[in-house]
Amino acid sequence: MYDVLGVGNALVDIQTQVRDEIVSEFGFDKGIMTLVDNDRQMQVLAKLPRHTLYRCAGGSAANTIVAIAEFGGKSAYIGKVSSDEVGEFFLKDLRDNGVKIDVDCSTAGPTGTCAVLITEDAQRTMLTNLGVSATLGPEDIDEEEIKRAKYLYVEGYLLTGESSKAAAMLAIDIAKKHGVKVAFTASDPFLVNMLRDELLALIEGPVDLLFCNEEEAKSLTGKETPTDCAIELHRHAENVAMTLGPNGSIVMHAGETIAVPGVPCQAIDTTGAGDMYAGAFLYAITNGMSWQQAGRLASHASSRIVSQMGARLDQKFSPHEVEELVS
Repeated sequence: MYDVLGVGNALVDIQTQVRDEIVSEFGFDKGIMTLVDNDRQMQVLAKLPRHTLYRCAGGSAANTIVAIAEFGGKSAYIGKVSSDEVGEFFLKDLRDNGVKIDVDCSTAGPTGTCAVLITEDAQRTMLTNLGVSATLGPEDIDEEEIKRAKYLYVEGYLLTGESSKAAAMLAIDIAKKHGVKVAFTASDPFLVNMLRDELLALIEGPVDLLFCNEEEAKSLTGKETPTDCAIELHRHAENVAMTLGPNGSIVMHAGETIAVPGVPCQAIDTTGAGDMYAGAFLYAITNGMSWQQAGRLASHASSRIVSQMGARLDQKFSPHEVEELVS
């Protein structure tokens, strides 16, 4: 039995700290994700010293699934990688972090990669080459694995491709057929702006728990204040967890508004902050904690992850520490 099974784009993150001028030089929009081809990504990485590059298995949903395992939860993942060195690295990294993953490797192209450029203000600009992750399709979705999960977790990025969207929708359909709850992350403001009506239909339909940040919530609802956004989203979604950066988060559950305070920290890298929040939150609610406790644990986890480089916890939370934080 899994606490959570995730479905998403299987990418190897290549993270590095850069000056603002590097982002400006290449004309990228700072702080968001941009799809690029392999040549464009390599052009950028070639300008950076190799010793400054840090590599880990990533992609939004994969980061969340690893976070669940870091807390001691049981998690599994479905994604598409190639039979190349990068793909082997992805599989080994997830397994070394306690995640169950058994997928058929592709030979149709390279494993997807994401260059994460982190500027001094802790913002991350992501240059994503999807590679074979974009070929994830219905044939890759394992019904038996989904049946074993308490929650299915789906990243919104999958909706940008015809094949990956079909895979995501099939996974959701299977989950609902077997009584598995569905959690969904809006993923990125650009995605919300592009697919707003489609996302709202999902939220009003099979999604049991929506994760989003303040900017995504404003795009979805047209509201201005965080509280108004949360209340409006709760009209469409049964449960909502909306992050507010350093100001904490708002959790909507059973008609109740739960304000979760932020945890002060010195942010140096926001990579994976929302993914870590979702991972800690899902771990909590699938392991007997209340929704308020889940928000509190998630707030502490996201604060810790932005205080370090990378999307993996340098210092994991001990069971005793988790108990203290949520008590």
